[in-house]
Amino acid sequence: MSSFEIRDQFYLDGKPFKVISGAFHYFRTVPEYWEDRLLKLKALGCNTVETYIPWNLHEPSPSVYDFKGILDVERFIELAAKLGLYMIVRPSPYICAEWEFGGLPGWLLSGDDMKLRISEGPFLKTFENYYNVLIPKLVPHQIDHGGNIILMQVENEYGYYANDTKYMESLRDIMRGLGVTVPLITSDNPEIENLRGGSIEGALPTGNFGSRTDERFEILKQHIGNKPLMCAEFWVGWFDHWGNGGHMRGNLEESVKDLDRMLELGNVSIYMFQGGTNFGFMNGSNYYDKLTPDVTSYDYDGILTEDGRITEKYRRYREVIGKYAPTPDIEFPEIKRKAYGELSCVGKVGLFESLEDISKPVHRVAPCSMERLGQSYGYILYRSVLNTEEKLGKFKLWEAGDRANVFVDGEPVVTLYDTELLEEKKLGVKDTLNKRLDILMENMGRVNFGPRMEHQRKGIDQCVQINGHMHNNWDIYTLPLTNIESLDFSKGCTEGAPAFYRFEFTADEAADTFLDFEGWGKGCAFINGFNLGRFWEIGPQKRLYIPGPLIRKGHNEIVMFETDGKAPGTITLKDEPDIG
Repeated sequence: MSSFEIRDQFYLDGKPFKVISGAFHYFRTVPEYWEDRLLKLKALGCNTVETYIPWNLHEPSPSVYDFKGILDVERFIELAAKLGLYMIVRPSPYICAEWEFGGLPGWLLSGDDMKLRISEGPFLKTFENYYNVLIPKLVPHQIDHGGNIILMQVENEYGYYANDTKYMESLRDIMRGLGVTVPLITSDNPEIENLRGGSIEGALPTGNFGSRTDERFEILKQHIGNKPLMCAEFWVGWFDHWGNGGHMRGNLEESVKDLDRMLELGNVSIYMFQGGTNFGFMNGSNYYDKLTPDVTSYDYDGILTEDGRITEKYRRYREVIGKYAPTPDIEFPEIKRKAYGELSCVGKVGLFESLEDISKPVHRVAPCSMERLGQSYGYILYRSVLNTEEKLGKFKLWEAGDRANVFVDGEPVVTLYDTELLEEKKLGVKDTLNKRLDILMENMGRVNFGPRMEHQRKGIDQCVQINGHMHNNWDIYTLPLTNIESLDFSKGCTEGAPAFYRFEFTADEAADTFLDFEGWGKGCAFINGFNLGRFWEIGPQKRLYIPGPLIRKGHNEIVMFETDGKAPGTITLKDEPDIG
């Protein structure tokens, strides 16, 4: 068996070893393309691949686990091993990663007693139940068990979040107790206070940063002494959020210099080698002075594009890495792009007309959040009759998130977003007595960083206040949109209201393509039942990536769910991306 040790340097089988790694998240790329991306990583000169493991996908509901398909992490690890790549695995409860809730499951918020990422309360026990299933899958793949995992991470950027050392020690001890024998790491922004808060005995502190290598490594060195220096996340770009005005790009010339200096002084994991895609409703959000949900593309201005194309950054980095390690010439599989052309809508059905087909109402006197009803992602609709209100005047939602489309008898009244949800609005809608009120709420992606993670219930969790009083008696429809095959497109559509639109095309071959949603408002798109992710007219992303393996040779179906009444009736499948 081989060995991997942390001393003054990293040592593989007793010989000094420089970790040259790239971050690639298996859950953001369809499995059919894993090998292509890993071969390109190897050709770059990397000897290691790093990945997070998202708790929320692997345990979608309590004690229900999923390790199939795009979530087959063991298959991913084995593929890397077959290609001669070592692995850094980051299975911590929290991954950040601009991922929904930082990888924590939404169902953690179903009750009131859950404090996140501390040793007090039920969080640790809940997490340990998940580790009892996950860690035994990883143990046989450790390098001292004949596998290729050389490092595992205890927690992610914990010193930047809190400083409960007992919590960190408990995570370490759980991992060790379940058979983790490879060296452990922690990672934090390299400021001394963060490093102190996130470090524990038995785990090597590493840094996450994208510039000023000498300065950051010097701070890290002061903290760790005569141990190997490592940038565990060398940020080579950045992520986009809806409405940010354009695709974020890094400074190539400066990052090339930083990479060279990192490799001269220590070890590196490039973040991201390939970013991939936030399929479904898995984008995260940040919240400082306002809510900023991330777009569907996680291109990140990475070394490869979202769809795996080699970039100028790849070529420049390969030159630098070639000074420190072999950069083998490898032939990559051919992956085609194709423009399938303009498609016209062949059927549409309204959300209001479809409710009973895709959801069953739950009656509550007062509204409650989606988490309390066993839902984590998507939309939720609150329906009631205005049986005492002759007008819809003053209107306010309490403890609501993130976006509301409000309707009276199917007619749109107002759309509220973020802080607008918490402000009292004067709507001025008359003659509402005994009319139907519908409030469609969208979970735009839970915050993935900071104290606001404690307050991420979605929907309406307290009350709807109308004309100064709380309005009661609601039928609540959970809408995770995991069953769109149940839609009946013969049932009609309310003009200007949320609706599903169906498109068809025939493919003589399966190739990568890009769904151009110009003219559409806001919603999400599905191909052959697979949720591609969100679209929104405010950009910067203007097209959704459709990987070729999701396209069938022959008949294909695309369904667009649009919430704002903006649906031009056509979409176009193009052969180039447009991420702003």
